[in-house]
Amino acid sequence: MQDSRIVANLCERLKKQETLPGEVKEEHQSTNKCILHSSKELKLYCKQCQMPVCELCLEEKHDNHRTTTVNVAAQERSSTDQALINEGRNILNSYCSFIRDLRETEKTLDEQKQQRDNSIIQAYNQMVKTMVQQLKQSKDYLLSESQQNHSENLERIQNGRGIVLADVNELSTACDQAEQKMKQGVVEFLSQQTALTEVVEKYRGKAVLTPVQTQPAVFHPTDTTLAVLGHMTVHPLPSAPIPAAPAVREKSHRHGNQELQSLTSALIPAAPVARGKGHHQGNQEIKSLPSAPMPFASTTTNDSSQVTGHHHGNQRQWEDQPLMFGGEGSGTGYFSNPTGVTVSERGQIFVADRENQRIQVFILQGTFVRKFTTRVFPDSEDSCYCFTSSLSDGQKMRPYDVAMDGKGKLWVLGILDVHTEFAVQYNKHGEVLRSFELKSTGWAKRVAVDARRNHILITQTTGDRDNRQGEVLVFRPDGTLVRTMGGDSKTDFFNMGQPQGMKFPQYLTVDGEGNILVTDCDSHCVVVYNEHGQFLFQFGSKGSGEGQLDYPLGICTDRAGNIIVADYGNNRVEMFDKTADKTIKRFNDMR
Repeated sequence: MQDSRIVANLCERLKKQETLPGEVKEEHQSTNKCILHSSKELKLYCKQCQMPVCELCLEEKHDNHRTTTVNVAAQERSSTDQALINEGRNILNSYCSFIRDLRETEKTLDEQKQQRDNSIIQAYNQMVKTMVQQLKQSKDYLLSESQQNHSENLERIQNGRGIVLADVNELSTACDQAEQKMKQGVVEFLSQQTALTEVVEKYRGKAVLTPVQTQPAVFHPTDTTLAVLGHMTVHPLPSAPIPAAPAVREKSHRHGNQELQSLTSALIPAAPVARGKGHHQGNQEIKSLPSAPMPFASTTTNDSSQVTGHHHGNQRQWEDQPLMFGGEGSGTGYFSNPTGVTVSERGQIFVADRENQRIQVFILQGTFVRKFTTRVFPDSEDSCYCFTSSLSDGQKMRPYDVAMDGKGKLWVLGILDVHTEFAVQYNKHGEVLRSFELKSTGWAKRVAVDARRNHILITQTTGDRDNRQGEVLVFRPDGTLVRTMGGDSKTDFFNMGQPQGMKFPQYLTVDGEGNILVTDCDSHCVVVYNEHGQFLFQFGSKGSGEGQLDYPLGICTDRAGNIIVADYGNNRVEMFDKTADKTIKRFNDMR
């Protein structure tokens, strides 16, 4: 600090100054002359006017005033002044102590910065070392693949050459012998004619030689260059001791999440993989469809295979090898009943880890990035519940689904107890932006976002197990209900022409045209509505055959409008064309 030397000198002076209790410092009496009567000393003190006076002043202006001697007045005043002096020095001591604390805090901050910088440098060095090793492994693998491809092509050429050379040798020998016989004489020439004819006839009837087919490999450098060391998090400051000026209170809330945790992000660039905009239902593992088998494998863009849906803008290519990460547990990167997943524009996977009461974030290759705990506390002013981890009395909430809107904000559905459910909007780091309460029905709800209209779509099921009825509720971000669709055909205007309403709607998604697709678990089908909530068609029936479904759960669409369904009962994922008339692709053995 710039004034640290001045402060140190001031504190040193305070230590050296000692004032004995009751000690009074008096001015020399001979110098106390009256300014009005220079020959007179100020020996008296007027209590009424609170000033020292001489004898002449007393007669002229202070007659009948209560007076005392200067010495007595000084003694009476000394006790009061000494108390003020002591109080002032105590205040000075507290200020000096505060400044010393600031100096210590500054020193601590310098040490923490040095430690933080060392950690960043260490992470950088480790990442560089790891990336170099992985790049070398990738280089060796690619060179090995290139050599194998080259060897296979050379083998094809050699095989073709061997076959042709044998024929060339036979035909060349026959021709050479015929020429020699012609030179030897008529008899030899006539006897050779038959052998030459047979050889030529043999090769005349053979098919025309076709070029040897080779398959030279092509190297595609990866276009992903992002390598992230990590990110910084700053905990919010505690409440100030001085109350702030009152402000207008809104129903949306913003709370810092002090339990936000992070680890080093990806050590290598993420290879493009499939990212569905709907949901993947699983147990304790997250299965991405799919990922490259090698860390730096490259892919080629294909419009028809880029997955979209209610996570608008997420586009990655399908491949045939799934990537699995996680496992059952409560530690970082593990799950306990994960029931919802969404992917950001930048390829971060957000998983609703239900029983662990948190959201975990990963990159597409499964590397853990960060997590935040979902907590809830009641607000008595507006009956709204908000998530925060900064309050000690907050209660953890179990999140059971998550979706992302067009601005990269998360919408999370969760439950505090069997009677209290919420829809909450977060930013990507777990800070609450707004929330509204949902009707509790005893059945799990799922969420999707219509990014073009900024509508929040939530499935809702009512009734008992033997008589369930489902619908989709469309909300604005402030919790205002826009409309309901998919309910009983007798009461739902938008279901006109539909045989019956949905029974147990699960996950849902919005395709590129604004159509809404919902999986009806009990009916073993997918129901499709237009952007206004009017029924269009449904497909699927109970079974394991082509086009059939058995308790369908997760759903998303790709850029071409193809529909991808997690067929839970059949342990598979199926891809249908946009009209659901045929099955394009199927991934089996998805546990």
